[in-house]
Amino acid sequence: MTRASSPAATLRARIDSRDAVVGVIGLGYVGLPLLRAFFKAGFPVIGFDIDPQKIEMLQRGESYLKHLGEDFVQELARSEKFTATSDSADLARADAIILCVPTPLGRHGEPDMSYIVRSTEMVAEVLRKGQLISLESTTYPGTTRGDCLPILAKSGLEAGVDYFVAFSPEREDPGRKDHDTQTIPKLVGGIDETSGSLAAQLYAAAIQKVVPVDNAEIAEAAKLLENIYRCVNIALVNELKPVLAAMGIDIWKVVDAAATKPFGFQAFYPGPGLGGHCIPIDPFYLTWKAKEFGHHTRFIELAGQINNAMPHYVIERTIDGLNELGKPLRGSKVLVLGLAYKPDVDDVRETPAAEIIKLLFEHGADVSYHDPHVPLFAGMRKYREYHMHSVELTQEALRDADCVLIVTNHKAIDWQLVANHARLVVDSRNALGQLLPIPGHYLQA
Repeated sequence: MTRASSPAATLRARIDSRDAVVGVIGLGYVGLPLLRAFFKAGFPVIGFDIDPQKIEMLQRGESYLKHLGEDFVQELARSEKFTATSDSADLARADAIILCVPTPLGRHGEPDMSYIVRSTEMVAEVLRKGQLISLESTTYPGTTRGDCLPILAKSGLEAGVDYFVAFSPEREDPGRKDHDTQTIPKLVGGIDETSGSLAAQLYAAAIQKVVPVDNAEIAEAAKLLENIYRCVNIALVNELKPVLAAMGIDIWKVVDAAATKPFGFQAFYPGPGLGGHCIPIDPFYLTWKAKEFGHHTRFIELAGQINNAMPHYVIERTIDGLNELGKPLRGSKVLVLGLAYKPDVDDVRETPAAEIIKLLFEHGADVSYHDPHVPLFAGMRKYREYHMHSVELTQEALRDADCVLIVTNHKAIDWQLVANHARLVVDSRNALGQLLPIPGHYLQA
């Protein structure tokens, strides 16, 4: 085989001409924005998901991720360059297949690799010469080479010669306005030099800045470091919050004051716990893997303990506030404001609000919630027994509640209305910190 006709050369030419078909496995908060980036760059795209409802909605031009808007999915549905499918056989047409599947934790805090394994097995069934396989799911260092590659090797094809494998970590932040998939720098590391070069070339065709690294393991570890950095620093301010509260000091004002230093400090703010798919989960992939090498990641484990305890602290503050009014938590009406894990999105993955609601029910409270972005709380992993609908936020609803518990500070919520009519507010986000009048009974949590 001549160099000009090698699988690598053929794939390079197809990427350059925008003829390469890009397949994305997993059309959630990572996969769908990535598919959009390649579609906008002019590539034919195949979107695969095991959820038939997602496929049907995309085929109809309906968006299930509200922050992406309707215009994009309507454009997709009209285009001959887009295929939405739940049939893995369609991926045989793809020149590049990108895996954007979940990597949750198991019941005992161990990595759940089942989604990556099953997706890789599915790719192996359609693997052919000239394909590039890229994993984007956050995982422990060594996954791409040690877990995915042996599955793909069962095809009998030679990695780095017949097909190519890389890791490029997702860096999505749903709802962010100043950056999106196309503008966030993209780390890319291959299992070999050719794989890395091809993956960098592909991503550079759709993303403004690509940062090649020496290998897949560096890219895998870099993603974990990003999330561990945030996890540990959030844990630090979460640990300080009850300490300073006992001293009568406002942690929010302390962080704002420290943030005036132009170097050596980055502001992180406390909250009711961690949410989203990254920070509550990803650091523990490294914790698990480190034990294989005889190391214990004490900072990560301590940060996890502190952050995981925050919903319990919120409940304690709620009990304190109700006690001041001579009421027990049992039987009290508690209106939770905000179900999403962060402001102004409909993303409820790993949201601390779910654990807080669970704890409130376990304490015998009469619980309702309001979230303008999340009309239904049902079917979430670990919380499948709950089925609740968002209630309307009115003067009557606020006055009827014994306690209004703020978990997510959405801009769409009328905070002045809350301040004016709630009898007791327990605020875990400092949502009312700048408002007047503050309710007669107001506690930070």
